[in-house]
Amino acid sequence: MVPDRGTWQLTAGAAVAGLAVAVAAVTAAGPWDNGQRKAEREHAAALGRTGGADHQAAGRGRDAAEAPGPAPAPSAPGVLSAASAPKMPSTAPTALAGVLGPLLDAPGLGPLRTASVVDATTGRQLYGRGAGTAMTPASTIKIATAAAVLSATGPAHRIPTRVVAAPDFRAVTLVGGGDPTLDTARLRALADRTAKALRDRGVTTVRLSYDTSLYEGPVIHPIGAGNDNIAPVTALMLNEGRLDDSTEGSARRSADPAGDAARAFVGLLSERGVNTSAGPAPGRAPAKGPALATTYSAPVPALVERMLTNSDNDIAEALARQTALATRRPASFAGAEAAVTDRLKRLKLPMAGARFADGSGLNRADKVSAALLTTLLVRAADPAHPELRPVLTGLPIAGFTGTLSGRAAAGAGGLVRAKTGTLRGVDTLAGTVLSADGRLLAFAFLAGDTPSASAARPALDRLAAALLP
Repeated sequence: MVPDRGTWQLTAGAAVAGLAVAVAAVTAAGPWDNGQRKAEREHAAALGRTGGADHQAAGRGRDAAEAPGPAPAPSAPGVLSAASAPKMPSTAPTALAGVLGPLLDAPGLGPLRTASVVDATTGRQLYGRGAGTAMTPASTIKIATAAAVLSATGPAHRIPTRVVAAPDFRAVTLVGGGDPTLDTARLRALADRTAKALRDRGVTTVRLSYDTSLYEGPVIHPIGAGNDNIAPVTALMLNEGRLDDSTEGSARRSADPAGDAARAFVGLLSERGVNTSAGPAPGRAPAKGPALATTYSAPVPALVERMLTNSDNDIAEALARQTALATRRPASFAGAEAAVTDRLKRLKLPMAGARFADGSGLNRADKVSAALLTTLLVRAADPAHPELRPVLTGLPIAGFTGTLSGRAAAGAGGLVRAKTGTLRGVDTLAGTVLSADGRLLAFAFLAGDTPSASAARPALDRLAAALLP
């Protein structure tokens, strides 16, 4: 998704106030790393989730002893707790209707607009307009992708990229596990270990192939080839197929990210004294070939946070497929849709009219309701679902991070956390704020047939800011 930036300007006063609140929140949350509070991660693991480190290997019957397992996942951030808040919110639905109704009628939001505001502690709807109507959500669908993968894989799951040898070690295969975050540093480390393993066996020349067979179905997203917002969806890629040094936002993408990754690996092996007699060429890894080396992505909770903060489409599609793999479905657009739908049904969400045609929100066939988005956010704040906490902690912070870094209304800097969504004629915002009495409120505002993003975004931002004390 094109980054949603730049409609609110952050004032110095708002920045200072927001930073103070953010620091206080982190202090209250206790020990944390990589965005997850340790106690919450341990609680999630204690619930017996069995996502493990490598669903791909398990699915192929590969022996887990072939490669060392990853370290335990870092931990989940504390969301501001409402445990000490009064039992009933001071925010009256009638008062909210008087404030939000006129803002929702802003011309910049076009003729189609829906809304839902829910008290995350009680689950009580405080405001709604067409809340159950399914609409095209754009990138706010990433909230659903995040919840699905977190519920399916467990907090320790990391995505592997392997090098597997033939029995005689004269041929090796680079095997993609679906990790779009594989970068040059990790590929270099993989080449180090591979070259050492081969040299230890006296091998200095190999045939190299690369295996992308983990994914099925179309490689090109339905929006079409050559789109700067997403690379071809393949199980093997380097730096998300980006052709520049960027790590987020739109960028020119490779038409053949798997081949490019394999060619980069050939070059790294050559630098380490291992040459290739043939390849790289597409191929399948030997079913029982020895694993020479493996590198792992960050744990799924960290990938979720990165996806939500930066609205990363490549990570979103990868996580949708990890959901499919974890539930033993084909790693394809269709398999991911079935898997995400199933996981969300298990969370007892309002699914009427919902469709998850992709994981990123680039597909206009996606449909969700404002009620579904707010219920997802409520589930993520529920102490009974600590595994879902990264859904909240990955949300961009107004005026500070990700796609909200340039959007902060007066007094909202650091106080609104929300996922943005933008397609031509579609503008959405869903996230959380704290009410005057310390309650966590979940909100979702969806607009369709909007005249322009430059008109819709300020209108959405004013709606979110209106929920602040």
